Amino acid sequence: MANEAGNPPMKHATPPNFDAAEFKRALAQFATGVTVITTRAPSGQLLGITASSFNSVSLAPPLVLWSLATRSASMPVFRANSHYVVNVLAASQLDLCTRFATVKGDRFEGVSHAEGDSGMPVLDGALAWFECHNRSRYDEGDHVIFVGEVERCGLHENVAEMAPLVFQNGKFHGLKSF
Repeated sequence: MANEAGNPPMKHATPPNFDAAEFKRALAQFATGVTVITTRAPSGQLLGITASSFNSVSLAPPLVLWSLATRSASMPVFRANSHYVVNVLAASQLDLCTRFATVKGDRFEGVSHAEGDSGMPVLDGALAWFECHNRSRYDEGDHVIFVGEVERCGLHENVAEMAPLVFQNGKFHGLKSF
C-alpha cells in the first residue's frame, strides 16, 4: 500500500539527526498540564508521582493515558494495581507537584485527600480527577504507557475561577484566560 505521495510506507524509522540534549530542549517547548497520579500499594501504603505525560485518548469508552519511567521505584505497584487516580493540579498546588516529584518517604504525610470509590486517593483541591481502571500497559523505550478506563471523574467546585498548573521549558506557570 502506498502513502499519499505514492511511495511505499517505510518499515523502520530513519536514525535521528539530533542528540538527546537537543531532543529534550525541543520537547520542553511543549506546554503541558501537571498531574499527580495516586494509588495504593497492597500493603495499604499510599503512593503518588508527579506526571506531565497525561492525555485524553477516547470518549467512548472514556480512556486517558500517562507514562512512567521504567526505572521508577513506583513502577511495580502501578503496573500491578487495578486502579489509580489522575489528579489535575491547579496553579496554587505547586507545593504538591514538588512534593510528589521529589520527597522521599511518605509523600502523603499531611496531604489532604479523600478515598475514591476504588479506594484510591483523590487529592483535595485538584482542578479535576479521573478514577481509572488500569486497562492497558505498553512498554515503549524507557517508559511504560498506561491507558486508564475512566470509571468516575469530577471537577473542583470553583474550577471556573482557577488556573491550571502548567510546565513548559523547565518552569511552572499558571494560565489566565484571554
